[in-house]
Amino acid sequence: MVLLASSEPEGLCYIETANLDGETNLKIKQALPETSTMVSPSELSRLGGSLKSEQPNSSLYTYEATMTMQTGGGEKELPLNPEQLLLRGAVLRNTPWIHGVVVFTGHETKLMRNATATPIKRTKVEKKLNYLVLVLVGIVLVLSAVSTAGDLIIRNSNRLSDGEVPGQEPYEYLRLGTLTDAGTIAKIFAEDMVTYWVLFSSLVPISLFVTVEVVKYWHGILINDDLDMYYDRNDTPATCRTSSLVEELGMVEYVFSDKTGTLTCNMMEFKQCSIAGLQYAEEVPEDRRAADQESPEQGIFEFKDLKANLKNRHETAEAIDHFLSLLATCHTVIPETDEKGKIKYQAASPDEGALVEGAVQFGYKFSARKPKAVIFEDPNGQQLEYELLAVCEFNSTRKRMSTIYRCPDGKIRVYCKGADTVILERLHDQNPHVEATLRHLEEYASEGLRTLCLAVREVPDHEFEEWYRIFDAAATTVGGNRADELDKAAELIEHDFFLLGATAIEDRLQDGVPETIHTLQQANIKVWVLTGDRQETAINIGMSCKLLSEEMMLLIVNEETAVATRDNIQKKLDAIRTQGGGTIEMDTLALVIDGKSLTFALEKDLEKLFLDLAVMCKAVICCRVSPLQKALVVKLVKKYQKESILLAIGDGANDVSMIQAAHIGVGISGEEGLQAARSADVAIAQFRFLRKLLLVHGAWSYQRVSKTILFSFYKNIALYMTQFWYVFQNAYSGQIIFESWILSGYNVFFTVLPPWCSVSWINSSLLASWIDTPSSI
Repeated sequence: MVLLASSEPEGLCYIETANLDGETNLKIKQALPETSTMVSPSELSRLGGSLKSEQPNSSLYTYEATMTMQTGGGEKELPLNPEQLLLRGAVLRNTPWIHGVVVFTGHETKLMRNATATPIKRTKVEKKLNYLVLVLVGIVLVLSAVSTAGDLIIRNSNRLSDGEVPGQEPYEYLRLGTLTDAGTIAKIFAEDMVTYWVLFSSLVPISLFVTVEVVKYWHGILINDDLDMYYDRNDTPATCRTSSLVEELGMVEYVFSDKTGTLTCNMMEFKQCSIAGLQYAEEVPEDRRAADQESPEQGIFEFKDLKANLKNRHETAEAIDHFLSLLATCHTVIPETDEKGKIKYQAASPDEGALVEGAVQFGYKFSARKPKAVIFEDPNGQQLEYELLAVCEFNSTRKRMSTIYRCPDGKIRVYCKGADTVILERLHDQNPHVEATLRHLEEYASEGLRTLCLAVREVPDHEFEEWYRIFDAAATTVGGNRADELDKAAELIEHDFFLLGATAIEDRLQDGVPETIHTLQQANIKVWVLTGDRQETAINIGMSCKLLSEEMMLLIVNEETAVATRDNIQKKLDAIRTQGGGTIEMDTLALVIDGKSLTFALEKDLEKLFLDLAVMCKAVICCRVSPLQKALVVKLVKKYQKESILLAIGDGANDVSMIQAAHIGVGISGEEGLQAARSADVAIAQFRFLRKLLLVHGAWSYQRVSKTILFSFYKNIALYMTQFWYVFQNAYSGQIIFESWILSGYNVFFTVLPPWCSVSWINSSLLASWIDTPSSI
């Protein structure tokens, strides 16, 4: 349904999408300003026009449509996006009523489009079991053929010799008859084959499939009920969504992990910033404290100095004002005021929330959002309203976000924030603080802080009007390429920026991450970290979480062209093979590759070379990567390392493709919602729980399932091979050596206890030893 109006101001409404994506936090939808005033039936009755929508699809987070309204001056075409779309399955909260237009019903709704069967994953054990069952079927055929041949031989030898009279045949007492013609032979052959097939058919353990599934289901319950993997802070237990894959957890050789929210807490805090070449921090060590404002390279200023510089109209005051104004306006945060008048910010990502909170501590308090404006309070207590003209939204390809405002002074400005790699290449030639800012960015990255660059540009009115016509045409595109057209339009105005500075946000490691990664490496499991952070930040986090060590040799691939990337990889590969004597793996090597080089490395003519280098290394870090690249890396390893089991773990929507590409997907119920957890085979609340999941539950399941299969084969072979040897003693008559009640109770009663005792038995000391010394598993 497309939202037209609601009982709330500005056409807002609040919905809960727990039935769709599992997220319980309220989401805000907003009607178009042109329809938000139609709150009465009489106003709605005057609404005329048409709505052109995209084709039904399963994407919950995208929507492209245009609404053509009849106005007094003619027709007006308005773009519609996910902000106006209310999905089937969502629940209206804190909003008495809404008006809307239904666009899809029944099986065309996104909820029904997502109601597809879960793709079936088959484990290595299951494939091996199917193969062995076919082998047993072949053995049954061979045993039947041997027994049938024996019967035919006896019948053929049951003839009268010269001089003998009827009744003197060797096996006359069996009344076998004689083989007189081909028809008789064929008849007896068919009868014997059927007889012996029935006699030996139970050698194939058909019930084993049910037994194995019950064992796996039991292990799924053990995972769900494990208190060691229960996170009491948000009341989240481990959840095994696909019990058929539990034994595969004990066979994992590669772990592909996201960083933010997976290795880290994803609870951001504004710690440092660089503005106009001056560095500011919340806490400054005495030996690094700046003493002189004229010598910024000699130290760092405290946040209180930033406030003083702004108040005293320091030469950098204008840059500081634009910097903090950008933090207070360039975002998608929604302010909510509680009963006590305190503002709480609802942010789509923790980064945005931290930046807005950072502006608040300097007096730039974001207070309200309108459809076409944002309002914040400056340090003097004055309410400033910025007219919103356009938004160039952030995505994983652009790696930046721009908002275009008409500021209170009447000028049009483009505020842009994003990754340093995309901001720096769009700067004006005259930027005096680039070198100092780059130096500060390197320092922040070395401390493991997340960084963003901030820039501004003033746009003349005539240039904006020309650009907006292009942007508006792109915004009303329907047909699946609206996003591409909007990106192209954004490129036309995102240039010649003035660099304001950079922000540094702290996202500390989760508890137990270093110990978990170290233990996994001891178990000969290779850990790859795939992150969107810059190279220095990724390396520093790698050191902090013990993925990397000081003794390791870092192989860094950071090139601008495909040729340079190939040469770099080939050179490193040749050096390793020469120094290592051709060995496959060296524990002292770690590979670090950035997103641009990875793009070239994933091309068909280079992917095998890149993988040859990567699998030789103990650890791999891919930085500045997109969600698509994460999935491509997993698929690449899966393509060439066919015998290896791959596990992917992440916490956000951008990790879903990677999770689904791996043999086993583990989702973390984190700050970025439950999309990853709902798309995964197993969901946990903290990365540290992965240690017990793999080294205890995984190894345990693998051993128990394997033993159950072997025991089932053993007990059936022991029983029916005895029957086979008895065939030679009863003249191949097809008689059964056991009583019928013994055969009936053999699987149900006599041999049922050993596998179930094995499944139920828990050796606590053994489990502890698996975690302490994983190499012993």
